[in-house]
Amino acid sequence: MALSIGRNVKCLFCFIQRNTARRRLISSEKRPTATDPSVSRVFSGIQPTGIPHLGNYLGALESWVSMQNKYSSVLYSIVDLHSITQPQDAQLLRNNILDMTASLLACGIDPTRSILFQQSVVSEHAELSWILGCLTSMPRLRHLPQWKMKSKQKSEGSVGLYTYPVLQAADILLYKSTLVPVGEDQIQHLELAQDLARIFNNKYGEFFPEPQALLSSTRKVKSLRDPSSKMSKSDPQKLATIFLTDTPDDIVFKIRRAVTDFTSEVTYDPEERPGVANLVSLHAAVSGQTVEEVVSLARGLDTGKYKNLVAEAVVQRLDPIRLEIQRLRADQGHLELVLAEGGVKACSLAAPVMKEVRKRVGFS
Repeated sequence: MALSIGRNVKCLFCFIQRNTARRRLISSEKRPTATDPSVSRVFSGIQPTGIPHLGNYLGALESWVSMQNKYSSVLYSIVDLHSITQPQDAQLLRNNILDMTASLLACGIDPTRSILFQQSVVSEHAELSWILGCLTSMPRLRHLPQWKMKSKQKSEGSVGLYTYPVLQAADILLYKSTLVPVGEDQIQHLELAQDLARIFNNKYGEFFPEPQALLSSTRKVKSLRDPSSKMSKSDPQKLATIFLTDTPDDIVFKIRRAVTDFTSEVTYDPEERPGVANLVSLHAAVSGQTVEEVVSLARGLDTGKYKNLVAEAVVQRLDPIRLEIQRLRADQGHLELVLAEGGVKACSLAAPVMKEVRKRVGFS
């Protein structure tokens, strides 16, 4: 009931904001320079799939926090429209949206320095996605790697799964974003957003900037049980993944059971000793040290004792986040208010862009 009330409040805020928003859109402005933080706009989204794991934190969320201090305009969206490309239980999805909100706040996302909002509250995402979809060819989507991979997992992929890269492009272009944090596996999807910006501009006049990639420099965190694979929420081995809400005892136990090898010395050799190298990388990432510094620190320790050192560093980094998630998750009203206020801010940016898009397309 509370979440439903919160959603109504968000919609009301969006309605008010759209009708009081600035009526004039400056469409002749110069393209922002992607490398200039003072005029750049960063957009990124994350699906509400529950509590993030350590790989999510080190691979994306940690850099999200630092971007708030570097760039003048930053938007982070909980992309619930994307989440329903896979079957979802409605109540679980509601809970996951709040869990993700609490997790992002606990990791350091500050709603006063960035805009944190729920994607579905801003209806312009879906509207722009339809317009861009009408500018996209089916062969273009068919060659994207995510469709190839996910459609093979099922006998039939949904239309939503097929077209969700167009929605991703709409997410980015709706705010005239200039920078998008991505991993290497998402580059082709960002290229679609760049292509659609060019196609729209060529057809309707210069309007959208072509967003550029912000490639993450953080090492990928591997599974504790299979260092050839990435750490994943869906891993059937429960000891393979460390979640942000794991207790210190959970973390110690999982790291003690991490796959290594029969050599006791601690070295960094991803090819020959992937399990030990994964622990070294993990240790370096959570402690802020280099791999060389971590290996030097572990000199004289066997891998068994070294695991205790890694576990201690991970606990020290994650336990304050775990406690803050618990505190925030107990206050559902606060989480809903954060999303409502973020939705208002996002609407205020999206509404004038869509007004101009409608005009250029011929709707108004």
